[in-house]
Amino acid sequence: MSRPQYILLPVNPSFIAFSIAAAFVLNFLPWGRTVGIPDFVALVLLFWNIHQPRKVGMGIAFVLGILMDVHDASLFGEHALAYTLLSYGAISLHRRVLWFSLPVQALHVMPLLVLAQLVPFVIRLLAGAAFPGWGYLVDGFVEAILWPVASLLLLAPQKRAADPDDTRPI
Repeated sequence: MSRPQYILLPVNPSFIAFSIAAAFVLNFLPWGRTVGIPDFVALVLLFWNIHQPRKVGMGIAFVLGILMDVHDASLFGEHALAYTLLSYGAISLHRRVLWFSLPVQALHVMPLLVLAQLVPFVIRLLAGAAFPGWGYLVDGFVEAILWPVASLLLLAPQKRAADPDDTRPI
């Protein structure tokens, strides 16, 4: 049985900006480096790179990474590199990923999300930081588990009809 196909409304650029700002607010909460807390900016950035690659590209990913570096007071550019690589991978795969169901999409984006966690991990180790433990990489798997929820939430405004009509078949 196939899943229903929706004709989506065009995305509102202010909604994209709002969702990225909301992800930043969630990242700014004082969780510290608690294991299992996802990088919400990476998740939302990945979503928009897959669904709207012409509106949210690698330039925006780089700027978001610089802002996260400033917020985390980490090595300047580690999140920028991670988000830019994440964006590049997402834009490269976006046509393929959209054909799958949400759980299968989560499996396809999991390597990208783990890579986005692995890049700062390796950069910090190369810079001489102490080994933070392998639990640091769990966040990428948690983000992949949250992919279906994020997709449903971020696609919801585009699925509603602009002018509801009971006689329209779509």
